[in-house]
Amino acid sequence: MNPGSGTLVINILSEGKAETYEGIYQCTARNERGAAISNNIVVRPSRSPLWTKEKLEPMTLQNGQPLVLPCRPPIGLPPPIIFWMDNSFQRLPQSERVSQGLNGDLYFSNVLPEDTREDYICYARFNHTQTIQQKQPISVKVISGKSSGERPPTFLTPEGNASNKEELRGNTLSLECIAEGLPTPIIHWRKEDGTLPANRTFYKNFRKTLQIIHVSEADSGKYQCIAKNALGVVHHTIAVTVKAAPYWIMAPRNLVLSPGEDGSLICRANGNPKPKISWLTNGVPIEIAPDDPSRKIDGDTIIFSTIQERSSAVYQCNASNEYGYLLANAFVNVLAEPPRILTSANTLYQVIANRPALLDCVFFGSPLPTIEWFKGAKGSALREDIYVLHENGTLEIPVAQKDSTGTYTCVARNKLGMAKNEVQLEIKDPTMIIKQPEYAVVQRGGTVTFECKVKHDPTLVPTVRWLKDNSELPNEDRFTVNKDHLVIADVIDHDGGTYTCVANTTLDNVSASAMLSVVAPTPTPAPIYDVPNPPFDLELTNHLDKSVQLSWTPGDNNNSPITKFIIEYEDSMHDAGLWHHLTEVPGTQTTTQLQLSPYVNYSFRVVAVNSIGSSLPSEASEQYLTKAAEPDKNPTNVEGLGSEPDNLVITWKPLSGFESNGPGLQYKVSWRQKDGDDDWTSVVVANVSKYIVSGTPTFVPYLIKVQALNDVGFAPEPAAVMGHSGEDLPMVAPGNVRVNVVNSTLAEVHWDPVPLKSIRGHLQGYRIYYWKTQSTSKRSKRHLEKKILTFQGSKTHGMLPGLEPFSHYKLNVRVVNGKGEGPASPDRVFTTPEGVPSAPSSLKIINPTLDSLTLEWEPPSHPNGILTEYTLKYQPTMASRQVDIATQGWFIGLMCAVALLILILLIVCFIRRNKGGKYPVKEKEDAHADPEIQPMKEDDGTFGEYSDAEYQRPSKKGSRTPSERTVDKAGSDDSLVDYGEGVNGQFNEDGSFIGQYSGKKEKEPAEGNESSEAPSPVNAMNSFV
Repeated sequence: MNPGSGTLVINILSEGKAETYEGIYQCTARNERGAAISNNIVVRPSRSPLWTKEKLEPMTLQNGQPLVLPCRPPIGLPPPIIFWMDNSFQRLPQSERVSQGLNGDLYFSNVLPEDTREDYICYARFNHTQTIQQKQPISVKVISGKSSGERPPTFLTPEGNASNKEELRGNTLSLECIAEGLPTPIIHWRKEDGTLPANRTFYKNFRKTLQIIHVSEADSGKYQCIAKNALGVVHHTIAVTVKAAPYWIMAPRNLVLSPGEDGSLICRANGNPKPKISWLTNGVPIEIAPDDPSRKIDGDTIIFSTIQERSSAVYQCNASNEYGYLLANAFVNVLAEPPRILTSANTLYQVIANRPALLDCVFFGSPLPTIEWFKGAKGSALREDIYVLHENGTLEIPVAQKDSTGTYTCVARNKLGMAKNEVQLEIKDPTMIIKQPEYAVVQRGGTVTFECKVKHDPTLVPTVRWLKDNSELPNEDRFTVNKDHLVIADVIDHDGGTYTCVANTTLDNVSASAMLSVVAPTPTPAPIYDVPNPPFDLELTNHLDKSVQLSWTPGDNNNSPITKFIIEYEDSMHDAGLWHHLTEVPGTQTTTQLQLSPYVNYSFRVVAVNSIGSSLPSEASEQYLTKAAEPDKNPTNVEGLGSEPDNLVITWKPLSGFESNGPGLQYKVSWRQKDGDDDWTSVVVANVSKYIVSGTPTFVPYLIKVQALNDVGFAPEPAAVMGHSGEDLPMVAPGNVRVNVVNSTLAEVHWDPVPLKSIRGHLQGYRIYYWKTQSTSKRSKRHLEKKILTFQGSKTHGMLPGLEPFSHYKLNVRVVNGKGEGPASPDRVFTTPEGVPSAPSSLKIINPTLDSLTLEWEPPSHPNGILTEYTLKYQPTMASRQVDIATQGWFIGLMCAVALLILILLIVCFIRRNKGGKYPVKEKEDAHADPEIQPMKEDDGTFGEYSDAEYQRPSKKGSRTPSERTVDKAGSDDSLVDYGEGVNGQFNEDGSFIGQYSGKKEKEPAEGNESSEAPSPVNAMNSFV
C-alpha cells in the first residue's frame, strides 16, 4: 500500500500471476472518530483463451437455401468483440440478406452463387489483452442453377413463437429477430399495448436488432417482431421484464450536530425487487455495535435525539437485492465549535459596473452559524430585496453600480460565539471602443489604416492587439501597430480579410472588426493570368501510426507563381464524400509529413493557390487507415437541468465519429451534489447525448462530468460543470401584503419576499393578480376579469396603474420560478377614492322659442364617484346673434320706421327733381349724359358717387347714354355762357361752373326731350345727387 494513502498497488509483473490476486477487496479507513468502508472491488484477471481445435467440413447448398455459419468464440473476460473477415482481412459485406447476429453467428436468409468462398473466418478481439483469436476458415459452395424455390419467412433466431428477455434498468435493451425466406424477408418491430420510445429507440443490423437505451420499468412489456415477404408473414413475441439493481432515492449525508441537538440520517433506495436496507456503524452491523441511547432505527432512517459528543461515528447504509448493492458512508460529527470565517481578511474584489459581484464568506461552526452582511462601519444588515444571500455565505450584488464600492463585513454567529471578516469591493468602468475600425477597400500595393480608440477605467491598464481572421497578424514589417492604429503597407491580395481590434483588461475585454478588400490596380497590358492547374501524381510514403508523408507534382502555374498548397482529406469511415481542410504548405514545397488522428480511413487531395485563386482539387490519393487510440477530448456543452422536481437531465454535445479515435465510443457520466461530501456517482452510457438521474432532491446544485471512452481507453479527465436538479412549484406565498392607494387610478403594493428555500427554483419574479369586485357607486354590475402584473427579479413592491376610481378591488401576490407560480397570498381588499367624472353621455336642445330654450342631457358613463351637481356654460356666437336680432319685435319696428323715412325722402327728391328739370343746364346735362354723374347701381342698390373722370371711368351699366334720352341736336352746341349771368359767370379753379341758375335766358325744354315715362326713384335719386 502506498505510504500516506489508501491506494493498494499490486505489481502483477513482478509479484506473481494475476490469478493469485483474484477476489473481492474492500478498503477501511479508521481514526478515533470512526471507520468508513468502501464498496466491494472485484478483481478478476482478463482472459483471452484460444479457439478449440475443430475440423470444419465444407458446406454445399442449393441456390436460395438458408445458412447459418456458427462462430462460438471462446469465453473470455471481458467478452470478445466478434467480426467476420476473409483471408485478406477485409470485412465481409453484410445486408438485409446476410448479417451477423448478437451471438456472433453469420446468418444467410438465402444463399446466392456469389456467396461461394473458402475463407469465411470468424475473429474474436479481446480488447483488454490486445489480442485477436481466429477460427478456422469455413468453406461454402453454392450450387448455381435452379433456385430451391420461393418460400414464406421463418425465424432462424429466436426459435418458436415466443421468448423471454430480462434487462437491468439503465442498460441498453437489445432484441434480435433474424428470419430466412425467399425473397429476403423484411423485419418490423412494435410494442404490444404501447409505443416505442421515439428518442431512445434505435434499429441496428438492417432493422433486425431493436435497441432501447436507458431502459426503465416502464419499458417492460411484450415486443413483437414481424418478418414479411411476398409469400407470407411470421411473428415472434418477446416478453421483456426490466429488473433494477438498487439505485438511490436519497443517499445519507454527513451530519454535523452540536451536543443536545436532534438530527436524522435517511437512506432511501429503490430497485426491482425492492432492495433491503441495512445499517452499519464504523463498519460493524448496527445490531451488534455498541448501544447508543440517543439513536433509534426506523427502517431506512436513523433518528438522533439529544445527541451527545460520544455519539460521533461513521454510519454505512447498504441497499441490496439480487442484482447488486449500494453502499454509502455518512459521518455523524457531534461538535461544539464557535464560528470561524475561512475567507482571507481584506480580500479585494474588483468588478466591472453593471455586472454581478460575488463576495465570499466561507465559514464553519457547530451549531451551524447564521450569516449577516453589513456595508460600511455603521450600516444595517443587507436585505435580500436588493442583495442575494447564498447558503454558503456568499453575498451577491446582481447589478453592481459605482455606489456599490466600499467595505463589506460578513458576520457569523451561533450560540457559542461570533466571528466577522471585512472585504473590499471596487467597481470599475467598462472598457469601450469609442472609435471602431471601418470597412476599407484598397488597391494592391497601396497602404491602409484601421483605427481603434479605446476608453477604459483609469485604474486599469488595457492591452490592445490586432487579429486577422481570428489569428495573429503576419510577422511582417508591412504591418505596423501603434497606440490607436494598424497600418498595412504594400498591400497584397492575401491581406484581404477581417481585422479585429481586441482590448483586454484584467476584468473585461471588448472587440470590434472591419473587412479589408484588396482590388487590382488599373490593369496594364500583360499576359493572361489564371488559377493554377491541379496537382497530380499524389503518393503516400513513410506510413506511421499517426502520420504519413504525402508528395505530389504541381500543375502549371499559368503565369502567376503558386503561393501555397492546401491539403484536404476525406474520412470514408465517418464522413464519406466530405472533404476537410487539413493543412497548408508554401508554394515551393511538394512534400509534407501529415499529422493524423487515430482510427480514420484517410484519402488526401491537394489544391494549388496563386494570387488569382485556387485550382481544382487533384485526384484523390490512396486510402490510409490509422490505428485506434483512446479519445483525446471530451464532449462539450455539458449541462445539467432538471425536467422534473426529482431528476437531473445531463446533456452534452457528443463527439463526432472523427473525434472518437476508435470503435466503441461511450461516455462516462459522473455527478455529485455540489455542497455535499458525497463521492461521485458514475455510469457508462452508449454514444448518446443525454442521461437522466432520477430521485434527486428538488433544485439542488450538482457538479457534473462527462468523459469520453472507447474500446482502447479513456479521454483525459474532464472539468466539472455545475447544474441544478429540477425545479418544483414554490411552496410559500408572499407574506405581509400591504396596499397603499396613491390616487384614484394608482395603488402601490408591498409584500415580504419568499425565503429562497421555499422558492424551490430560480426566482423569476412576483406576480400580482387584481380584479374589481364592484364599483362603489354600484352603477356597474358587470364582472371584470382578473388582471395580472409581473415584476421581475426580487422586487418586493410594485405599482398598479389604470385603476377605476371609486371602486372596490381585491388582489393577491404569488412568487414565480422557472416551474410556475406558487400559492396565492390571502386576498387583500382596497378601495380607490372618487375621481373626476367623465362628460355627460349626451346633450340635446328641445322646445326652442324666441327668447328661451330647454336643455336635456344624460348622466356620464363613468361617474367615478357620487355626482353632486352639474355646471352649465354657454356663450353667444356671431351667427346666433344675427338670427336672434332678426326675430326680435323691436328690430322689426325699427326697420319699418327706416323704410318709411327713406320713402318720404325719395318723394321729396322726386319733387325737387321735377322743379330742377326746367333749367336749361339740367336739360344739357341730360342730353350730354355727363359721365361724372354716376347713377345708382342697379345690381347692388347703392348710390352712385360724383367723382373725377380722370381717376374713375364710369361703368357702362350705370351711365346715361343717348339711347336713354332724346337730345335736341341744336341744343347740344349751347355754351355754358348762355346760362350764366353774362360773361361774368363764376368758375372754380378747375373750370367747373358754380354760378346760380338764372332765369334771364331761360329756354323751355322741348317736350320730346323728356322721357314719356314717369320719373323713377332711381332717376330721382340721380337728380338728388
